[in-house]
Amino acid sequence: MMKVTVLYGHPASPEAFEQYYSGTHLPIAAKMKGVARIELTKFTAGPGGTKPAFYRMAELYFATQAQMEQTLGSPEGQAAVADLPRFATGGVTMVIGSIEG
Repeated sequence: MMKVTVLYGHPASPEAFEQYYSGTHLPIAAKMKGVARIELTKFTAGPGGTKPAFYRMAELYFATQAQMEQTLGSPEGQAAVADLPRFATGGVTMVIGSIEG
């Protein structure tokens, strides 16, 4: 199984980020075919109130590397990636890995 992890930096306006993310970006991403599972995380302060390194995380799971490549290369996958700069004012880090175990 393959996983794409998208880490969102802290946005200039969390309210604007959340509105766009839920109202526009997630519906775009939902059109991608071949995603086995999606997990969305909004980070909270750590012990002692420390600010988390990232604001949000999205994890997209795929059955195989070929499925991941097909999905991300599709028009729907390309649209989701192209949409990131429209709202992710804190930057985006994307990492890809294979699930072990």
